[in-house]
Amino acid sequence: MLSIKTLSDTFVGECWISVSCCLLLACLYVGSLYVWKGSLPRDHPNTIKRRFTSVLCVSAVAPLVVLAWTHSMKLRPSPPLWALLGIRLEGFVPAAVLPLTLTMVLFLGPLTQLAVESPRGLFHDVKAGLNCQSWSKRVKDLKWLRNHVVAPLTEEFVFRACIIPMLVPCTGPTSAIFISPLFFGVAHFHHIIEQLRFGQDTVFDILICAAFQFTYTSVFGVYTAFIFIRTGHLVGPVLCHSFCNRMGFPAIGSVLEHPQKSLILLFYQLGVLLFFILLFPFTDPTFYAQDLSGVLKDLQG
Repeated sequence: MLSIKTLSDTFVGECWISVSCCLLLACLYVGSLYVWKGSLPRDHPNTIKRRFTSVLCVSAVAPLVVLAWTHSMKLRPSPPLWALLGIRLEGFVPAAVLPLTLTMVLFLGPLTQLAVESPRGLFHDVKAGLNCQSWSKRVKDLKWLRNHVVAPLTEEFVFRACIIPMLVPCTGPTSAIFISPLFFGVAHFHHIIEQLRFGQDTVFDILICAAFQFTYTSVFGVYTAFIFIRTGHLVGPVLCHSFCNRMGFPAIGSVLEHPQKSLILLFYQLGVLLFFILLFPFTDPTFYAQDLSGVLKDLQG
């Protein structure tokens, strides 16, 4: 019979393997952005294209890291790799629709403000945004592709789909929801390097901005990690990430000076209230044909 000390040492060793693999993926993702020589700003087309190549390569390597991890941990039972990463067809439609709807409910205040401030009306803006000509312009815009397609897809794949399954056997599903975003939040500190390089703002302002961004991205990471574990799908976190990048952080300051402040603030409060009411019903694992948290608990066991 194994002694308690032996079991404890084994558990610690397995945790170190898991955390090391997570750190490796985080470092690979951020480090890949700086393998290219040059001093062009991040929004320059050449920089964007090179970074597309970098993060897509890391995204291709990431499943291999997870696969190597599953073999090193000798997982029993060993689930299919793609199912573990949240890539499957069962429950795909609700996994795409419900989390995005939930996120839009949270942003009910900012969406109301956009509708109120629209000179041509919300219906006209939505119709114009859905036409083929509008989409044709977007897919040719590298910054739009980065913010709404490549960054959400690759970041959620690496920092959620690949990192969470490796953390759960060590931390459990609940703790993984709060720990995994720390890798995601710290990864965004690389913006400090570029801001310092190009002399943007003072050092103090840059650090304050970085601290705010770390907090915001970490909180957002908790939310998408929660969605990933509850739904067992990658598509929900990706769509929510893309939507949040489009909306940005709510401009509360401008609302307080808005002529229709009372109406907009009402919808801000209503959105937050409805979000917390619908959070668990909209992420009920029974909608999604598989409870990933159950699979991950089996890995933990």
